[in-house]
Amino acid sequence: MTANHLLEIRQYGQSIWMDNLTRDLIQSGELRQMVEQQGIAGITSNPAIFQKAIAGNAIYDQAIKDGIRAGRSVQEIYESLIFEDIRNACDILKPVYKQTDKLDGYVSIEVPPSIAHDTEATIAEAKRYYAQIDRPNVMIKIPGTTAGLPAVRAVIAAGINVNVTLLFSVQSYLGCAEAYMQGLEDRVTNGEEISEISSVASFFLSRIDNNIDARIDELLKGIDQLTAREKLVAIKGKIAIANAKLAYQEYKKLIASDRWHALAAKGAKVQRLLWASTSTKNPEYSDVMYVEELIGPETVNTLPPNTIEACADHCNVSDRIETHVPEAHHLIESLQDPDIDIPLDEVMDELLTDGIDKFVQPFESLIASLQEKVNQLTPVAR
Repeated sequence: MTANHLLEIRQYGQSIWMDNLTRDLIQSGELRQMVEQQGIAGITSNPAIFQKAIAGNAIYDQAIKDGIRAGRSVQEIYESLIFEDIRNACDILKPVYKQTDKLDGYVSIEVPPSIAHDTEATIAEAKRYYAQIDRPNVMIKIPGTTAGLPAVRAVIAAGINVNVTLLFSVQSYLGCAEAYMQGLEDRVTNGEEISEISSVASFFLSRIDNNIDARIDELLKGIDQLTAREKLVAIKGKIAIANAKLAYQEYKKLIASDRWHALAAKGAKVQRLLWASTSTKNPEYSDVMYVEELIGPETVNTLPPNTIEACADHCNVSDRIETHVPEAHHLIESLQDPDIDIPLDEVMDELLTDGIDKFVQPFESLIASLQEKVNQLTPVAR
């Protein structure tokens, strides 16, 4: 029997979650099989995933008809569909949640992307989602925006598991970790338990390389000087992994601090770095590069189905998260070289703005397509 390299990764302290969720996966038994046999230890979802799952899929028609008969709005029907899928996925992953002492077994659902810049609305929706889904192993996704981070603190303080999403820069990760610790400290101050709460910091990868590679290709069009061209070509496809390795070094400093030790003594769980956006977009690169290079302890990698399949087949598994760290520093610093001159802060800000748009657009498209389906099914639902 061919080895499943996904199972080998667990030996190095990394959990593999899947970035996909559909009702078909749940009802066919495929999700349960992936959890029980392939080592999938969690699920992440987002508006783009639900847009693909629900739009044009007849499997949801009966539930939509039920919503119409109950007099629900399109928004309420949407929530009833995704909340049911999240609950069922949570139930399938509950054994993992128990076996790992609440380390894994989570299913993530994102608050509406349209409120990414509204702290109070994010807090309210996170609490509402958590209460209505009513599963201990649901994780509420909150974007790591300026408005999102105070919401992370408040939601953690309310005792809710949080997946902080759309993190690109090391600085944004540090802000996310600060919000998590503040939320835990708030609970300690109030005499509340902190050992039941889990959080991950979702650090995005391939989108960074896509952005920087596009800038490099544009720069190469106007450069003839050989040395400058070589410098630019040398960093293509390497910045995202270097950036992630530096984030991991910051994570290690945080968990070595007296401040963290005080929280850990009260049962706090570390906020693991989660590698997201891990499908390779450039066909010239390895289809598992964002898996192989970032395997290491106390991390999560969330993979779309095609990357899960590729990694199970041919991942070269080893603990690499702390290899080539000096080179990672050099790569990031090289962006300031006059021959390169790519402003990393500008790239990260652009990616965050674009990332929110990439969730808002499919969310709006899903609501629109659901409205069309409601219009079609209303005559037969009455």
